[in-house]
Amino acid sequence: MDPVSEVRLPDIGEFTEVPVAEVLVAPGDVVEVEQPLLTLESDKATMDVPSPAAGVVVEVLARVGDLVSRGSRILLIRSGAEEAPPEEASSEPAPPSVDEVAEEPERRVLAADFPAAPAPETAPSTATRASPAVHRMARELGVDLHLVEGSGLGGRVRKSDVQAFIGQALNDGSAAAPLPEPLPAPEVDFAAFGPVERRPLSRLKQVSGARLHRSWTTIPHVTSHEDADITDLEAFRKEINREQAGELRVTLLAFVVKAAVLTLRAFPDFNASLDGGELCLKRYYHVGFAADTPRGLVVPVLRDADRMGVLEIAGELARLAARARAGELAPSEMQGGSFTVSSLGGVGGTAFTPIVNAPEVAILGVSRAAVRPVWDGAAFQPRLILPLSLSWDHRVVDGAAAARFNLHLAGILGDVRRALL
Repeated sequence: MDPVSEVRLPDIGEFTEVPVAEVLVAPGDVVEVEQPLLTLESDKATMDVPSPAAGVVVEVLARVGDLVSRGSRILLIRSGAEEAPPEEASSEPAPPSVDEVAEEPERRVLAADFPAAPAPETAPSTATRASPAVHRMARELGVDLHLVEGSGLGGRVRKSDVQAFIGQALNDGSAAAPLPEPLPAPEVDFAAFGPVERRPLSRLKQVSGARLHRSWTTIPHVTSHEDADITDLEAFRKEINREQAGELRVTLLAFVVKAAVLTLRAFPDFNASLDGGELCLKRYYHVGFAADTPRGLVVPVLRDADRMGVLEIAGELARLAARARAGELAPSEMQGGSFTVSSLGGVGGTAFTPIVNAPEVAILGVSRAAVRPVWDGAAFQPRLILPLSLSWDHRVVDGAAAARFNLHLAGILGDVRRALL
């Protein structure tokens, strides 16, 4: 009978009392040398603890959430065994007598003293055959590696296997392969490292944060970027504002909304929502726009934007933005959107990845325009370039359609005469 030995936490540097984020093995699992046994996650780093020897796991002593330091007992392993021996009542040795224990105070622990528990049916040992990077990726995405079929040598799970598993689960839309909740973030005493100040999170940010988290974790996001030459459009916008004589200030956002509606008409899949196994194509064009307020980000909805001209859109955007800043928006003024525009042009930036505003399937991000040299075939000319960032739901939209959408939108912004076509 091969002996059972303790596996203790090795030297992990300056870290002490590090919480266990994930236990990667179970009793009965066959482990190899250097195979990760559990994952620790401190406020500074994430690290996997490798097995010092090959054998069979007899008992796991560390649980998720336990605080461990160098020398902490983490599991018992039977070294030199390739598989757990079957339990036979007739061959089980009798427990030692009191005299035997007294005569042998340092008697080594035998495997029979710790009968191996059967491995869970949903946790084959091959599911733990993955690199620390794959374990970390799975943990961050809330994926149980025991449910992922590995395509690598010996059933080893790769990053592509985890990505394929998530894609299949999202496409199925069922609980056949449910994604477990991500592990909670470790509790950290920030005051132990220096002075801190605590401020309650506003109710608006709590609600919007939960919705953003849901969208980010349930929608396979992809972002495509494109540049629009708005040199002529900006000159036209300034001319309109001079003619308005201060009665109404037309912003670039009004033209972006108008161009977006025209583009949505040409690409109806972007003006849609997933509803069960069907794609609901909307025949209305209610455009939400992100408004920065003292209380946080809100998204008023400009209804029936397809029935408005640029001046009317500009007036309605100004009215809704003023109501948003004053906290006077009615719930109906923030519902029913079919597409969203998030503009950071008044702040800065060159590109970003806006989060799709579920149940919509796409959102347009607009960054600050800047003058750049553009080659016209003979010389470089100064042109005003507007960066566009389109995020889309990959379950509905593919990359080619997104690229065409961006080019169509940039074409309208580059030549407003296209709006008449």
